[in-house]
Amino acid sequence: MRRKGNGGALPIWILHSFIFTWFAFSALAEDPELGSSRVVFQTNYGDIEFGFYPTVAPQTVNHIFKLVRLGCYNTNHFFRVDKGFVAQVADVVGGRTAPMNEEQRVEAEKKVVGEFSDVKHVRGILSMGRYSDPNSAQSSFSMLLGDAPHLDGQYAIFGKVTKGDETLRKLEELPTRREGIFVMPTERITIVSSYYYDTKTETCEEEKSVLKRRLSASAIEIERQEQATRPSGMALCTTPPSHNDEKAL
Repeated sequence: MRRKGNGGALPIWILHSFIFTWFAFSALAEDPELGSSRVVFQTNYGDIEFGFYPTVAPQTVNHIFKLVRLGCYNTNHFFRVDKGFVAQVADVVGGRTAPMNEEQRVEAEKKVVGEFSDVKHVRGILSMGRYSDPNSAQSSFSMLLGDAPHLDGQYAIFGKVTKGDETLRKLEELPTRREGIFVMPTERITIVSSYYYDTKTETCEEEKSVLKRRLSASAIEIERQEQATRPSGMALCTTPPSHNDEKAL
């Protein structure tokens, strides 16, 4: 026999505790805010675009973005593709087919302090590669192909993929071989080139373009209406400008 309750209602303090816990969990579960910079890797299997978490790992973001701006990832490759786990970009020192100049090499050989956070390792996240030393990260990083909670707090997360998941899925279907702990593609996945842009600037330019088109259309419409209401045979003013109206050379 089931004991009779109080109509199924929860005590108010339990309800308040539940609501507080739910909101706290929701806040932690939210993605960090992406910065406005975007990077695009153009591979021989398609493009992959990603953004950065500057408030989560500022030093890592600055380092990776500088490597991109210097062109360090061009001709580099994904040396590891483990389906459902990670697609890992090789260290640019040794991973590129093109030689590096001095500026590229100096930046690429820098080590970044481990900026570990509470952000979770889920599909699309960018996570720095490193050796056993927590401050040994340089230029290799992984794009998560699935959830990997065992990596949480152990590797620095600095961004996430914003476009190109279809490219990652293509990479996951490529034939692979195992070498020790690594699952590696049997053919080279090359980052042919890379570029970057700012979403704020792109949005601004797009808005300016739309505004110009609207102004142009409005001017055409005004002229059409003026022509429709102008008396037949009336000419437009063709008075030459005065000297005060002329542009100075």
